[in-house]
This record gives sequence, structure tokens and C-alpha cells, in this order.
Amino acid sequence: MRILVLYAHPVETSFSGGLHDMIVRTLKARGHNVDDCDLYAEKFDPVMGREERIEYHDVKVNRRNVGPYVDRLLAAEALVFAFPVWNMGFPAILKGFVDRVFVPGVSFSLKENGDYVPTLTNIKRLGVVCTYGGSRVLTILMGDPPRRFLTRSLRGICAPGARCDYLAHYDMNHTKPERRKKFLAKVEAHFSTW
Repeated sequence: MRILVLYAHPVETSFSGGLHDMIVRTLKARGHNVDDCDLYAEKFDPVMGREERIEYHDVKVNRRNVGPYVDRLLAAEALVFAFPVWNMGFPAILKGFVDRVFVPGVSFSLKENGDYVPTLTNIKRLGVVCTYGGSRVLTILMGDPPRRFLTRSLRGICAPGARCDYLAHYDMNHTKPERRKKFLAKVEAHFSTW
């Protein structure tokens, strides 16, 4: 399977960096074709400029600034997101990637009457590995925006019946090495079944 891994953390030695390395190694060991997109290492620009926003709905030109990333997304059969949750959301670089790359004509189209039509049907499976500073209870109370977006909104524009696996390590502010080690093992075991 062709898998695009979208990784967003500026520090390669972070726990998120270790999770990212584990995901990529495990998927490659399973024989998958992995496109490892480290957004910070690739210096992805998350800022949508004025002209880009004006051209957003024009499918003839809206890919011009992010064409190579669109090509990578459209070549994939599965997506894996690896990131820390900051301020109950994505790191800005990952949010900018979604805003700039998942454009009309790529991930959705709009009918004349404005109805939304999902078009990212090449994606048949989603995986998410993330860390939260807060506890699961606090995250639930805050509405867990990243989980809602990835398991509902994004999954809804993928192939019908696309599976979404969401692996989260909560309470990073109080985590201990043995708990992190268990989570790494859980991630490895999970992606060993892909």
C-alpha cells in the first residue's frame, strides 16, 4: 500500500519524533511504500497568502503553489498523521498543510448549489498517532477538536468505509518513561498489522 505519513514536530529528538520513526520503520518493514513527509524538515510554508485564497475555489489554478504536495496526497492509498496536540489543535504547520493542500478539486468539490462532494476516494485508511499535554478527561471536556476533525470530517471525504485508527498518548505533562515505552510498543504493534 502507498502510505503518506504527515509528521509535524520541530524537534526530531522529541517523543513525537520517536513515534514518527517507529511508524515509518514499522510500515516499511511490512513492505509498504512509505512517503515520509516531515513538514518541518521539508520547510513546508503553512501560510495561505491573499492570492492563494482568492484562487482557492478555482480548480484550474488552486494547486499551483502546492502541486508537489497535492501529487503526493493523490498518489497515496492511506494517510498517517503523527503530531503533538498543542492548544487543543494541530501544530500550525499541519493545519496549514490541510488548509493549503486539501483544496477543492483535490479533497472535495462543490456543486452549483453549494453542496459539498467528497473526492479523496484514493484514501482507504487513516492512522493517527498523537500526544496530548492534558488528560483524556480534560480532552473530552474540551471537545477534542483534532479527534473530531480526523475521525469525522477528514474521514468523511475519503473512500466510503475508510477506517480511521486513532492512537493517543494523554497527559504528557505527567508521563513517565515506562508509560511512554508502553505507548511506543502499542504503536509498533498496531502498525505491524497494517
